[in-house]
Amino acid sequence: MRRGIAAAVLAAAIAVSASACGSSSSGSTGSGAKADGPVTITWWDTSDATNEAPTYQALVSDFEKANPNITVKYVNVPFADAQTKFQTAAGSKGAPDVLRADVGWTSGFAKAGYLVPLDGTAATADSASFEKQLVTQAGYSGHQYGVPLVTDTLGLMYNKALFTKAGITKAPTTWDELKADAALIKQKDGVDGFEFNAASYYAMPFLYGEGTDMIDSTSQKITINSAAAVKGIDTIKSLLASPGVTKLDTTANAYATMMDKFGSGKVAMIVQGPWETTNVYKGSAFSDKTNFGVAAVPAGSSGKSGAPIGGHNLVAYAGSDAAHQAASEKFIAFMTSAASQATIATKNATLPTRTDAYTSAVTSNPGIAAFQSILTAGVPRPAVPEYSSMYTPFNTELLKILAGQESTQAGLNNASIAIKKLLPSYATQ
Repeated sequence: MRRGIAAAVLAAAIAVSASACGSSSSGSTGSGAKADGPVTITWWDTSDATNEAPTYQALVSDFEKANPNITVKYVNVPFADAQTKFQTAAGSKGAPDVLRADVGWTSGFAKAGYLVPLDGTAATADSASFEKQLVTQAGYSGHQYGVPLVTDTLGLMYNKALFTKAGITKAPTTWDELKADAALIKQKDGVDGFEFNAASYYAMPFLYGEGTDMIDSTSQKITINSAAAVKGIDTIKSLLASPGVTKLDTTANAYATMMDKFGSGKVAMIVQGPWETTNVYKGSAFSDKTNFGVAAVPAGSSGKSGAPIGGHNLVAYAGSDAAHQAASEKFIAFMTSAASQATIATKNATLPTRTDAYTSAVTSNPGIAAFQSILTAGVPRPAVPEYSSMYTPFNTELLKILAGQESTQAGLNNASIAIKKLLPSYATQ
């Protein structure tokens, strides 16, 4: 069955590609150009336009200097809009040649036939140098559709000075330890010990800590409303009711407020990813970077901790012609090379996806070094195209649960019903 699906997807990709040959893909001014002739490819970059994009634009210039026959039209697309915008563009055969795609989008785009497989191309020549689970996460139905550009996971960020002042000598390893530490920090330091960002992605460690997930892709079963999941979400509820923990904030500025409080030393612990490291360093509490602590997220009752692995892949549009695809493969190989990844990590404080990019210059950033050490606790997402869409109904119900508008079981039952619509072949509890 898997071979059949793979063949169908590949055929769809080829069909899209063939139909686009000789026509002009959006922004691909060189459509129809010979493979060895001048060609212009379009890249949609979804990185932060202020803090991260300048690094990518500088690398584009380096690539063009090294490949004078290839011009890259750089377009920064807001991350929040990129998934829908690419789907619309690809559906009308007008997508960019290369996209910086969230890892959760890759399999869905591949299933739709929007992406060209990169197996055996210049883009994937160095696959052995990448973290294996990240390469797996960039694949679908037996083919590699993306090359990992940056990766991330969630960790427990903490303020070492506030810990020391409260007499705490190490980061908590369980949620119960975190509760005790938060109360102590409130008592000794007069600031909140912990704040939780009430979003489904940030709730995943609580599910993993109970040994479950939103689905079990192996047995094709929806598990979001299992007893283990209920236990995990109840752990969040108990945290929010604990002394020294910031009460639930569902205002529009809740995320920014939380980050400002952590950066200025008004809260001691948060669960967060490395993409915020640069902003954290801008805070008054972390002008001395050595005050910044990162540990694995605490474990649940299963005794294990786990956090979702996120990040971004570079993917190539199946509707581009041969010349654009060849140029795109070269561009992807350049941007994901060890040298480029080291540059991106040094400038943007993001985590490389290949082991040979963790140079001494990269790991001199204590945030990167700390997150690298906890990547092993990362949990790859199942290769289910609909998986990233499941966060939306989960998020809707999570907020209602945490606000006390419905019980944990009732809310997760509703999430299960919504996920069933995405995965009609999956069994329910």
